Amino acid sequence: MKHERVPVLIVGGGYAGLSAAMLLAWRQIPVMLVERHPGTSIQPKAFGVGPRAVELLRPVPGVEHALGQIWEGIGDDMRIAIAPSLSSPNPQMIMSSEDDELGFLSEITPAIQVGAPQAEIERVLRAKAEELGADLRFSTELVTLDQDGEGVTAVIRSDGVDSMVRADYVVAADGYRSPLRQALGIPTAGKGSLGHMFSIMFDADLSGLVREREVTLWYLQNDVFTGVIVTGTGVGAHVVGINYDPDKGESAADFTPERCVELVRVATGVPDLDVRILDTASFTLAHILAERYRHGRVFLAGDAAHTMPPTGGQGGSTALQDGCDIAWRLWLVLTGQAGPGFLDTYDAERRPIGTLTADAQLANLGVRMPPSQRVDYPEPLEDYVPALIGYRYHSTAVVTEPGDDGSLLEDPRVPTGRPGGRAPHVALDWDGQRISTIDLFASGFVLLAGPKGRAWTDAGRRVQEQLGIQLTRVVVGDELTDVEGAFGKRYGVGEGGVVLVRPDGYVAWRSPEPDPAPAATLERVLRQVLSR
Repeated sequence: MKHERVPVLIVGGGYAGLSAAMLLAWRQIPVMLVERHPGTSIQPKAFGVGPRAVELLRPVPGVEHALGQIWEGIGDDMRIAIAPSLSSPNPQMIMSSEDDELGFLSEITPAIQVGAPQAEIERVLRAKAEELGADLRFSTELVTLDQDGEGVTAVIRSDGVDSMVRADYVVAADGYRSPLRQALGIPTAGKGSLGHMFSIMFDADLSGLVREREVTLWYLQNDVFTGVIVTGTGVGAHVVGINYDPDKGESAADFTPERCVELVRVATGVPDLDVRILDTASFTLAHILAERYRHGRVFLAGDAAHTMPPTGGQGGSTALQDGCDIAWRLWLVLTGQAGPGFLDTYDAERRPIGTLTADAQLANLGVRMPPSQRVDYPEPLEDYVPALIGYRYHSTAVVTEPGDDGSLLEDPRVPTGRPGGRAPHVALDWDGQRISTIDLFASGFVLLAGPKGRAWTDAGRRVQEQLGIQLTRVVVGDELTDVEGAFGKRYGVGEGGVVLVRPDGYVAWRSPEPDPAPAATLERVLRQVLSR
């Protein structure tokens, strides 16, 4: 049997696995990914990438541009509604880009808006990961996995041939059924299975029913079925999803080619529509929450950690964030910048957000259900924006300030700069080039000092060398001009203050004012944050 060695083994080639592989490879950590399917998704699946996920992906050169090109090639708008069919004259609108509900995002992030389908985004992530040197193995399955105090031993199989892989850590991104989660005995909570859906990808002329260059998502409720239709997918096809109930004797086998054509006609409201079926698949709607994201040297990510109904569109973005998030933490530990205990912060920070997001999506599903079926469902969020890009973290990787309320959300439109929150966007001028504070993050820790904070950046240089960490030191108001004079207010520091920002763009610690012993203070803070 062939033996191989790699620092990180990823199981699963969806959003979480591909983003982790790409970000690890970008940080020059050798990584192997195994995926039992022959390639990335054919069906469009999840739509759109949330602004926070784009912020985490965009440091990899070329990725944001590629995602933007996909979206530009598809459309300009997205509309979401509830209706009996696509032909319904009076759909109940949930979201329309004509309302410009997301217009505020340009004021709080430099990241572009991306409404592209998962199939196209996975293609970009795969290509970039491979370009950066990630070892991606499709048509390859995990057979066994054992771990000890020094690492993990896995047996993988491709074309009937087994080989052994020894890794320091494993990322389990193997989907909502997650054989790895089950094998590790990690318990789950949540509502469990919520229903089953059969997905029909088809080609048909829908001109006159849908607008050009617009993604249309209709939740369908009629006398024949409940489900969803998505048009303008960007993969040369449209999709109808039909809910079915095995408890009533229904199964995926019921969806013959002839029935699929009829269901598409019902969904579109055109009885004689010429339909060509391209692909079909079935999947389960579920609300499943892993009760821990770490088991020794194995970390759950994506649907393996938190399966959520699609109502709200944040499942894919949350999976992407998981992959990006575990990547920078593993990088810090594998390069010796952080202690092994630092990896406990992944569960401490990501699990509350995974639960919050899954519960919000469940609440959205409840709104679309008859009241009798919503028993024990959570209430929808009053304001979805904080959950989109304003959540907060609490762990040993954050130096919490006295009086912190422990909140999981804050309004990103009114940033505070508190430790545990996302570092706010501030427009900067760098030798005539307009950039954002967000552009400074990702390659390591960043020390942002006020215009009179040179003592902090001088101390940072000494501590950086002493601890052997990547630390960028910036005086805002010196080499970088604060275009709007907003840095101090948004970050909550005075002219002699400083903010320590983590590689994920989150505030780890701040000192609003100067310190008599800046080097000693910085060293103490970084040792705490990095579990050293």
